[in-house]
Amino acid sequence: MLRKLIALFLLISSFTIAQNTVKGYISPNLKSDWLILYRLEGTRQIFVNNTTIKKDSLYINNKIQAVGSFEITLPKNAKIGSYRATFRLEGAGFVDFFYNKEDVEFIFNPDFPQQSIAFTKSKENKLYKQYLDDITVVQEKIDSIQVAFLQNKKVKLDSAYKKAYSAFNKEQSKYESESKNMLIHDFITASPRINSETILNTPDEYLGLIKSTFFDKLDFTNKQLVNSSFLTNRILDYIFYINYADNAKEQQTLYKKTITKVLSKIDSKSYKSKIIEFLIGQFETQNNIEIIDYLFNEHYNKLPINLQNQQFKKEKEALFAAEIGRIAPDFSWSKNGQNFKLSTLNDAEKYVLVFWSTGCSHCLREIPQLHSFMKSKSNIKVVAFALEKEAFVWQEYTKANLQGWHNVLGLNKWENKTARTYNINATPSYFVLDKNKKIIAKPNEFKDVKEFINKL
Repeated sequence: MLRKLIALFLLISSFTIAQNTVKGYISPNLKSDWLILYRLEGTRQIFVNNTTIKKDSLYINNKIQAVGSFEITLPKNAKIGSYRATFRLEGAGFVDFFYNKEDVEFIFNPDFPQQSIAFTKSKENKLYKQYLDDITVVQEKIDSIQVAFLQNKKVKLDSAYKKAYSAFNKEQSKYESESKNMLIHDFITASPRINSETILNTPDEYLGLIKSTFFDKLDFTNKQLVNSSFLTNRILDYIFYINYADNAKEQQTLYKKTITKVLSKIDSKSYKSKIIEFLIGQFETQNNIEIIDYLFNEHYNKLPINLQNQQFKKEKEALFAAEIGRIAPDFSWSKNGQNFKLSTLNDAEKYVLVFWSTGCSHCLREIPQLHSFMKSKSNIKVVAFALEKEAFVWQEYTKANLQGWHNVLGLNKWENKTARTYNINATPSYFVLDKNKKIIAKPNEFKDVKEFINKL
């Protein structure tokens, strides 16, 4: 009897400390041999574990195929919520899923990870994936009828639209009911678009409804929604896709309006801080300095000082210091006993600032071409900033070949302070400045400099 009690105790204990696993198959296999698992928390990724991707095989479409596979045992104290498995650092290199105290297993194509993912284990993820597939079908039906009517209003589509509208609501209600008491319930209730009960008469009404009701089901206080990619993806949709203008100037204005709208929906200043940082990163990929400045000046800098990441601000200020639209960072030099500063030069209408080096073969090919070309451009001056380890070769070269330029010596080469301010990591690097030293272009090579200047 005692042995049976001990065995029963051990069996019960084994269940109480059981740990769940995340297992994945990648088909076709990919070159990367590592995978990192993160838990999502706001816009941050919290490291959970990492593992290697092994060569494996799987029975797919009635035949054995080579795949990559991985398996991670989650910590005993792993929190429920949204997780991300990252298998490469650029492009579409991750898959997101939910964890709620159950094993998770899936297969996906690494080139289209989120679109192709199919779950073989996990009730939560299976149901949510099925919901997304099914709700997309019925929403597309509504949209197709609406668009068909806008293209030809003589066609009688009211009955078809009402039928599609009813089918949509039925599908949504079904999944909200099935997901009750599950982690995914909040995501399902927050996901659907709000459709008109009757067919709309104009494109403006159609798009207007989408925009005006976009946030109606989004709860920015819901911790599960916040700690996932769900809300950030919705924010990106609203700013970059739902609101669009053909004219570049109008688009900038629209960006500012949509950003203000999004941030007005967020009461938590801490979360707002992270969303602003996230958006700055998004506009960084566009090199959109105007909107980055707007985010800093009109939103980030107005947050409580303890919610402003000073290191983040410092890094971004340095990163964007020498971008188009900025006043070129100042520096000074001496020549023949006379002191000069870039900011106070006034001997031309425009300037070409070039970072180069006598030890750079590309420079020794392009700098003479630039010198020859600029001889006929009396209203444009060249400031040639040489990155050198020592002065002798530069002195001899400039004396013999670069007469008429503002020649500046920058010692310590890549570690030169001015070069670092301008984020110079290759030579030659070109900047075209206006009379006030505002950067108006950053040509890649001499032929681009020539093309830009000839169009002035």
